[in-house]
Amino acid sequence: MAGNSFGQAFRITTAGESHGPGNVVIIDGVPAGLPLTVEDLRVDLERRRPGQSKIVTQRKEADEPEILSGVFEGRTTGTSLAILIRNTDQRSRDYSDIKDLYRPGHADYSFDAKYGFRDYRGGGRSSARETSVRVAAGVVAKKLIEQEFGGRVVAYVCQVGDVKANVESPQAVTLEQVEKRPDGEPNIVRCPDLEAADRMIELIDECRKAGDSIGGAAEIVATGIPAGLGEPVFDKIKADLAKALFSLPAVLGVEYGIGFGCVRMRGSEHNDVFTADAEQGEIRTETNRHGGMLGGITTGMPIVLRAAVKPTSSLPQEQKTVRQSGEEATIRTKGRHDPCVLPRFVPMAEAMVAIVLADHWLRWRGQCGTLTAARSNEAAGQ
Repeated sequence: MAGNSFGQAFRITTAGESHGPGNVVIIDGVPAGLPLTVEDLRVDLERRRPGQSKIVTQRKEADEPEILSGVFEGRTTGTSLAILIRNTDQRSRDYSDIKDLYRPGHADYSFDAKYGFRDYRGGGRSSARETSVRVAAGVVAKKLIEQEFGGRVVAYVCQVGDVKANVESPQAVTLEQVEKRPDGEPNIVRCPDLEAADRMIELIDECRKAGDSIGGAAEIVATGIPAGLGEPVFDKIKADLAKALFSLPAVLGVEYGIGFGCVRMRGSEHNDVFTADAEQGEIRTETNRHGGMLGGITTGMPIVLRAAVKPTSSLPQEQKTVRQSGEEATIRTKGRHDPCVLPRFVPMAEAMVAIVLADHWLRWRGQCGTLTAARSNEAAGQ
């Protein structure tokens, strides 16, 4: 009822706030024997953490994970896996003078409307600080899908403001391209089109200096995904993926495949033609306008999604608002905030997509795995 859990067979439950002692995730459904160490978790947490470059928030958090349970001698035990990430650089005093004001673009008013009481320090439960432990859970999910079927999830920034990246083959983009430039320097905006990346950085820096922020979009691509994951009605995998991405702070839109481009197309243009690969013994499509999902079930083609992310709401500019009493007022938000969410959004999006894929893989295995294997053996004459 409280909405703090996500998934069925691979299920995460999170707790924590932006200015509390820390955030924790409990992961249920992780099979025993999966290799997992703190070092594994640090890789994606480093990609998400604040203070990593000049174009993100300068809050200094190490985001050091602590595995509290579910791992023994470097492998998961099959029991509940708990991971804690402590907050160490909160500046709650930055919010004391606006505790009775509603910040434009934030959940202050909606929290009061729901609970009649709220933690006014930062975003509280709706803060992106909570996503730190989701990214940790995503590491576990990524390891699971890679081990089970060679699945891979890579996200990147495809647009900031009016600057769009030119990525001809999304499924060919590598993590190395997203994270590093050819000279080995960090790709701080996480866009594989380096010419567009440079312009994105300029735009973000321009907004930062003006005390403003800018929105954009990220593309998330999952490859190596087997056909058959998902359900045909309420638990469509596209629906679960959309819910997963919409659950992240600042996401205002999600599309997959050709997305809203379908409104301009005829059926003869939109349909992806099926082909058979005789050598591999697999059915594929010549194009992938369907984004790897048909009827709520994966087709084996790459899953391609895009998420639109709004500009950061916390601004040092003076804005009009009201107090809890309804009295008109002005507000200028203090604190340290991202001028653009997109560079740090990338590992968050990867994590949520991987969690959905791990969940649906385990659900498929429990429902259809044994039967499908038996039918395959029968067809092969075994």
